[in-house]
Amino acid sequence: MEAFFELEFEIVQVLAVVLLVALAVRRIRLPYTVALVVAGLVLAFRGGMHLELTPGLVLGLFVPPLIFEAAFHLQLKDLKADLAPIVAMAVPGVLISTGLIAAVLVIAGVLPLPAALIFGALISATDPVAVVATFRSVGAPKRLMTLVEGESLFNDGTAVVIFHIMLALALEGTLNPIEGLVDFLRVSVGGLLIGGVFGYAVAKLIEQIDDYLIEVTLTTILAEQFHFSGVLAVVVAGLVNGNIGPRGMTPSTKIVLFTVWEYIAFLANSFIFILLGISVEWEQLRAYLVPSLIAVAAVLAGRFIVVYLLAGVVRLFRKTLPAPFLLVMSWGGLRGAISVALALSLPPAIADRPQLLAMTFAVVLFTILVQAISISGLLSWLGLTQGAQQLTEYERIQGQLLAIRSAITYLDRLYSQGALIPTAYTTVKAELTAREERVGSQIEELLEDQPDLRAQIVSLARLEALRAERIALDELSREGILGEETLIELQAELDEAIYQGGSGASHS
Repeated sequence: MEAFFELEFEIVQVLAVVLLVALAVRRIRLPYTVALVVAGLVLAFRGGMHLELTPGLVLGLFVPPLIFEAAFHLQLKDLKADLAPIVAMAVPGVLISTGLIAAVLVIAGVLPLPAALIFGALISATDPVAVVATFRSVGAPKRLMTLVEGESLFNDGTAVVIFHIMLALALEGTLNPIEGLVDFLRVSVGGLLIGGVFGYAVAKLIEQIDDYLIEVTLTTILAEQFHFSGVLAVVVAGLVNGNIGPRGMTPSTKIVLFTVWEYIAFLANSFIFILLGISVEWEQLRAYLVPSLIAVAAVLAGRFIVVYLLAGVVRLFRKTLPAPFLLVMSWGGLRGAISVALALSLPPAIADRPQLLAMTFAVVLFTILVQAISISGLLSWLGLTQGAQQLTEYERIQGQLLAIRSAITYLDRLYSQGALIPTAYTTVKAELTAREERVGSQIEELLEDQPDLRAQIVSLARLEALRAERIALDELSREGILGEETLIELQAELDEAIYQGGSGASHS
């Protein structure tokens, strides 16, 4: 019982750190996940924290809901538009990456071939969490986000299958290509079928239920049912539920569902990245510093070669990928919790296990602390943050306008209280009014030149108005003006409008 309370106290400590980091990143320009890793590193130096990242914790508890949540929000129409490059990166890309990384490590004398192949497989799965979060914050193109996130969702399964094949090679000394291909097809196709069937069944069941608590619980069970052995099943189940399931849900259920999954993903990401920082073995990193640096270089080189090679192949069949996208996809190929979990799952019989762990942590830390931090600068340099720049300019001008109007209101109050003589009041009021008109015209010019920005601002204003209406309904219900049945009906109308993002005409 004492051990249980100690564990509970440490979990509360981690949550407190998560809260502090979340508050801190609002003031500093640093990706949230990067800040969590840094916080974990600080806690590791401080000591006294017994929580650690284990394969079972990552692959059985944290990864399934993360994968499900990401797939749940991915639109099938966006995925289908770029399915060719996503599949190319997720299947042949992982195979080529494994071979390239292993070749570099063997030629450099860092590892023998079996261990090098194991490392190439476990480090080839990308983790887009930090990168996609940065994409959203700077207004990167939606297509770029779909490419990065779609690849990551599907390459996990490929990397895991290759990892287990290479692990068998290292332990048993034999490699049967036909058997490996059969295993890969069995796991991947079987996972796709199981996820599709279960996902569709749950989506149809949701259509028959009108209780958001039960509907949210059904999606939660679905996400955790397959664990990591069925990572592709979780991906497909998430895609099916995210694209078919909401059709059978009430507007209120949709809002609750998306909010719950956003919170679950927030917690899972928070624990993974902070425990990642806590779990770093600095002694091992120092002992294998040179091999780790070579591993970082091999992973970077392999990523660039794979992205540009496969982009050339895809160009033969489908529309081209813009050159700036290729550079971002290459530099944004972060590694994260899945790579660490696979490395931690290596059995003691693997002679090079300590070195493989050190190299894995080195690559993951480099991608998170260097690549993730610099990705926003790269996007800006390539001109892929135009939307964010426009919004920033609007906020700057809007801030000036609000400050001027506040000054006019203050001046009016002083005059009404007799604290200003008429001459001073009329003179300063005229100056402020002229500035107000000038700044107001700047906003109109900006919105006229940027119709997308105008639509975004109008949509945000409409959403705020809808939320204000919903709050008013709650107040009317508490005062006894509205009955329960009428309240539910009116809330459903507002929730539907809010779920649609405030687009189009206001609700009737």
